[in-house]
Amino acid sequence: MGWADAVTLCGGGVRLELLDRRHHDQLVESTRDGRLWELWYTSVPAPEAMADEISRRLELYRRRLMVPFAVIDQASGGAVGMTTYMNIDATNRRLEIGSTWYRESVWRSGLNTRCKLLLLSHAFETMDCIAVEFRTHFFNRRSRTAIERLGAKLDGVLRSHQVLADGTLRDTCVYSIIAAEWPTVKTHLTFEANWAGDGSTDGSVLG
Repeated sequence: MGWADAVTLCGGGVRLELLDRRHHDQLVESTRDGRLWELWYTSVPAPEAMADEISRRLELYRRRLMVPFAVIDQASGGAVGMTTYMNIDATNRRLEIGSTWYRESVWRSGLNTRCKLLLLSHAFETMDCIAVEFRTHFFNRRSRTAIERLGAKLDGVLRSHQVLADGTLRDTCVYSIIAAEWPTVKTHLTFEANWAGDGSTDGSVLG
């Protein structure tokens, strides 16, 4: 299996499947739950921009630069958000989990913990990653807290790293989990996933 090949990951009531245009309407509905595109420190697509965002991610997948997932709540069968494997570096066995968002109604439900357990398990145990990164805006405090609760460590801050759509500059916090840490992190996430609903490791928008 290639590093950028499609894969479906299931467990704990959530399914991560390759993003498809058929997810469009459910994702539009999800982004309206909390008006997520109005959070200035994230890049959640507005409803009218969802089709373009799906096309963008699928083009990156076609070029084998990203594996974009729709996050499916198996209880309802609906798409409640997106996440990706990105910045894929097969040579150095590294990737980033990012461009993630979920509808507000599933925040602190345990869904983020279960998604990260699926993604990290596949990355470390099937893809044999050396390290997995997470990146977020310096001012996205909810995201930073959620990433840290997963067990990731702060590697550093890339200052004035990106120019955002509103013209402001993003300082990017870079976190990672390395292979040697994975067994302990997995034990932690599995414990938290079994207590799904308390939301202790859950965040909201992680992109």
